Amino acid sequence: MQRSTQRWFAGGAVAVAATLALTACGSGFSSGSDSTGKLTSSDKALTVMIGSSGDAETAAVKSAVADWSKSDGTKASVVAASDLNQQLAQGFAANKPADVFYLSTDALAGYASNGSLLAYGDNLANKSDFYPSLVKSFTYDGKFYCAPKDFSTLQLIINTDMWSAAGLTDADLPKTWDQLESVSKKLTTADHVGLGISGEYARIGSFMTQAGGNLMNDDSTKATANSDANVKALDYVKKLLTEGDLKYAKDLGAGWGGEAFGKGLAAMTIEGNWITGAMKADFPSIKYKVAELPEGPAGQGTLQFTNCWGIAADSPNQAAALKLVENLTSKDSQLAFSKAFGPMPSIKSAAESWKSANPELVPFLSAADYAKGVPTAKGSADVVTDLNSKLESLATGDPKAILDATQKNLEAILK
Repeated sequence: MQRSTQRWFAGGAVAVAATLALTACGSGFSSGSDSTGKLTSSDKALTVMIGSSGDAETAAVKSAVADWSKSDGTKASVVAASDLNQQLAQGFAANKPADVFYLSTDALAGYASNGSLLAYGDNLANKSDFYPSLVKSFTYDGKFYCAPKDFSTLQLIINTDMWSAAGLTDADLPKTWDQLESVSKKLTTADHVGLGISGEYARIGSFMTQAGGNLMNDDSTKATANSDANVKALDYVKKLLTEGDLKYAKDLGAGWGGEAFGKGLAAMTIEGNWITGAMKADFPSIKYKVAELPEGPAGQGTLQFTNCWGIAADSPNQAAALKLVENLTSKDSQLAFSKAFGPMPSIKSAAESWKSANPELVPFLSAADYAKGVPTAKGSADVVTDLNSKLESLATGDPKAILDATQKNLEAILK
């Protein structure tokens, strides 16, 4: 289940490396390289490649594509890749890419820079409906490349039975870092820790945003890893670790925060809305609630994760591909996907319907207004992988030294 954020980073280094090894393969891109160019059109069928979270997602996408195909008259098939990053890279290398495909934020820059992608974002009829922060995540060199297909944010997940057993009520929901530290201490017992999370940037980074920082600026053009805000965030996390009221999932004998939480090894965790599927499937007896993460020194903050619908520059049928993407990102389609396999719609017009259908999950969507994206610069996945290895020993490490090393690495990829 950790695959949820792995869609963003795991394998990201592989995808970027493979991408950079390719020469510019967008030979057909000259006719549709930006919003002013003419899109290619033909009677050829479309191939849609996805990296699926499971049978429910695969079935939902296949059904949506089949319905559109029947209505539009354009043949289209869906391929659920066993290794999306690898199969995408192989398709581009062979000049036979899928027409439409899932694309992660960390893979965007590599494929965009070598001409593999169609920058079609400005052509979308529903362009203004996407959340601005998501549009920013898929903007490279000033061009909006692809439609965000959905998104997730991180929030605080609380075991309500453990919460009550500790004598806590809704009035104790943490609104500040000090309060989070306090309830984590009260929830820690001989049997479980107060807060258990995956020890990686994709969780700890939420504290960076609450302090007013992040690894890079919003458009990933400047490294900001060793800012005072980020040092303050890691100092705080280190304090919780050394006090024993926060533990990493691996130190609890779990693969990720959701597993630690589901097994009762942690009273709280920090995860995205994908945890709902894991709880329903693997830990149905655990009662829990979702609360917004507490404010830090700079106010509210969290991380968001997203993928987009990429369209290949070499697709012989870009016009149909664009129509398909508009259909897949429509309100009806996105709400159907949400019901089928859990993601939040990437468009503002679906927000109220989604909230009505998922009242207990509203904190995840509330973060759309303040969540920060992860780095999208070419090579950033490798830098984050290195950072994660250092964060494993944060309890005994030097936050400033860890962030200085990351700053140096990020500056190197920007040269």
